[in-house]
Amino acid sequence: MERELGAANKPKFSGRRILGIASLAIGVVVLACVVVFLSFPDAFVQRFVEERVTRRLAAAYPGYSIRISGMHFNIVENRLACDTVMLRQNDSSFSCSVASLSVSGIHWLGLLRGGSSDPGNFAGTVLEAGRIDMAFQPSGYGLRCGPLRVSVPDSEIVAESLEMHPLENDEQFFAGSRFRKTRFGIAAHQCRIQGVPFAGVLRGENILARSLRCQDVSADVLINKDKPSVENARRPRMPGEILSSMKDTVGLDSLIITDCRLKYSERFVRGRNPATLTFDRVQLLVTGIASHAGPDAEADIQARGTFMGGGTITMAMSIPISGPQFSFGYSGSLSGMDLSRLNPWIGPSDQTRIKSGMLGSASFDIAVNAGSATGHVRAVYRDLVVASISARTGSENGLVERFSSWVAKNVKIRGTNTPDKAGAMKVGTVKYSRKKDDPFFGFTWFALRSGVGDVVGF
Repeated sequence: MERELGAANKPKFSGRRILGIASLAIGVVVLACVVVFLSFPDAFVQRFVEERVTRRLAAAYPGYSIRISGMHFNIVENRLACDTVMLRQNDSSFSCSVASLSVSGIHWLGLLRGGSSDPGNFAGTVLEAGRIDMAFQPSGYGLRCGPLRVSVPDSEIVAESLEMHPLENDEQFFAGSRFRKTRFGIAAHQCRIQGVPFAGVLRGENILARSLRCQDVSADVLINKDKPSVENARRPRMPGEILSSMKDTVGLDSLIITDCRLKYSERFVRGRNPATLTFDRVQLLVTGIASHAGPDAEADIQARGTFMGGGTITMAMSIPISGPQFSFGYSGSLSGMDLSRLNPWIGPSDQTRIKSGMLGSASFDIAVNAGSATGHVRAVYRDLVVASISARTGSENGLVERFSSWVAKNVKIRGTNTPDKAGAMKVGTVKYSRKKDDPFFGFTWFALRSGVGDVVGF
């Protein structure tokens, strides 16, 4: 009887009971893991995330190596951060370093379930970097950026202290080739891209944005014309040609640049001052920027600034963006200024110095068709006096220089160009064909200069 009661009271391990015990055990283990993870999240991140990223990059891109240091994860803020990230091409042709990189707002559970291609997992993502430095050794340029913020919820990218610069000084940069090169540098206090549809970008759709605003921009361009051009070199490309050659469809409704400074220089003799044009306090608006646009699509440019520290210059330009054709139109005006301010350009480029002269006003209207510029320049000025100078010394006292100055004063130069009683005056004719090495900005200036030369008598 006792044996029967003992057998009757013996617990039965049914499937439901076993499942309950197993679930409890698993729950205890998971809870323990969560407690440990909450207490020591960085150890898990460094062990599983950092090593996995490094291995996968090495497998997908064997020519690159990556190093991540100081990886942290803040559970409360859902924020993954790294002290530094170093990416380098094994042949040292490219390198990138990022300091204080962090990503927050990612739906990690969705990613773990295999939703890496679901844009919803990144709907709240914000990426921030303290500093980015890139070096592109083949081109000789570097890119530097201060704080960078990419916000998916705000559809916005903000870059502070953005700068593209040569990795070497001018002499080292130009010494790398026995042919002519163009050196440029660009810096901006802030660049803000707004209206970026990140969800579409993540799905592989077109790269579009509503606006790009750049503040306090400086651009410096220098061409070393003391060296010959590359024989059979490809011509510098038109803006429209660059856009149409892009594989992806890129669009920008408006580009707004405020307080821009542009310096364009051409060096004719090594070690001497180059011919220089400057534009200050430039306000620029460009609309209709798009790659793969329709056959009649154009980008419109409106600009206003100070020319050579003197007069106010305004310009309007329309550029076709649907193909490689070198055709566009531009017009503008220049207010009164002391013409001797042009000496930093015409001295080195034309061995000429303006001793006196005042511009009342000027205007121009130029059309370019397949690289051939035609149009008119109107300039009202008075009391223009010029002198020839030595290309070697810059002096105007040599015998040749004195004779050239006498010829300029008495034969060629039109010292005054003002309307007569009938309102008539000399109007300059623009006639200029593109040279094989003319960059876009240089061609625009040289075409305008041909009309100015026709008025003055250069």
